Amino acid sequence: MVKAFRSQTKVRSESGMKLLLTGATGFLGSRLLFAIVSNSGFDLCCASRQSSRDARFKSFKVPGLHSGVDWSEALFGQEVVVHSAARAHIMKEEVSDPLAEYRRVNVEGTLGLARQAAAANVKRFIFVSSIKVNGEQTKPGVRFSLESKPKPGDNYGLSKWEAEQGLWDISKDTGMEVVIVRPPLVYGPRVKGNFASMMTLATRNLPLPLGAVNNKRSLVALDNLVDLIIRCIDHPAAANQTFLVSDDQDVSTTELLTMITKAAGNKPRLIPVPLGLLRLGAAVLGKKAVADRLLGNLQVDITHTKDTLGWKPPISVEEGIRRCFEEDSRQSKVDS
Repeated sequence: MVKAFRSQTKVRSESGMKLLLTGATGFLGSRLLFAIVSNSGFDLCCASRQSSRDARFKSFKVPGLHSGVDWSEALFGQEVVVHSAARAHIMKEEVSDPLAEYRRVNVEGTLGLARQAAAANVKRFIFVSSIKVNGEQTKPGVRFSLESKPKPGDNYGLSKWEAEQGLWDISKDTGMEVVIVRPPLVYGPRVKGNFASMMTLATRNLPLPLGAVNNKRSLVALDNLVDLIIRCIDHPAAANQTFLVSDDQDVSTTELLTMITKAAGNKPRLIPVPLGLLRLGAAVLGKKAVADRLLGNLQVDITHTKDTLGWKPPISVEEGIRRCFEEDSRQSKVDS
């Protein structure tokens, strides 16, 4: 079992606020589920592909996320919807038209749910978007902020941006409050993708040519993101706002790998290789996109988020990384 994460944000316990959470079995959704269950201020209903018999919350099984889903049963009586379900990054794409599939799920599915939520008199709709709406990289010393012009660089980012625009239209037409949250790379227990690959490399403690990368990247620990989302559920100032989120502690790839390796119980073995040689080698191997993520900058300004909500990330990057290894190790023992 994953240890329940108790959010630092407290919601009024006397309200019994009725809340629908989508994507409850996903990487983010499952963590949100345990955090919300630990907060007595909610009357929770979860929607996912798999139903649950957990007596602490109602469960609603959905066949998928698309415009044809009938959400009426799950939405009945709800005050807030937290929509974390999505079609995320697919490492090995199996559909002939990926953009159409992203739009079917992330745009049409989201807006179908939102329209039904507004018709059911849901007060607030919280949408987990992505910093990819803003773009893939920032220039040195420049951060993405609310004033930054959206410039999605891939199908996933574009689908999130289109969903955001549709949600604002629905809000304008119906009066339902909308809250948008744009996280950068999210890491935590059971993380997948590139961060999981770095954890594997750190555990094996292989020498890596990444000892002289002085870029800056914003990340967000899973528990920090969960804490912010819970803060947005009933905070009056969150209504009709877009919030960028991070750990508020930007790190270079060299610093990140150092922290991950130490958290794995090893001494870092990072070799300082000039960036020019790294980019050349990546180009030769056809890994330019990977090099861009490892060597480039992506910084996020969360001043508006902190000032508007009176919020700050409850844990540091170091603590977030430690939790990745601690809970993965605990889960491995349970699985065995």
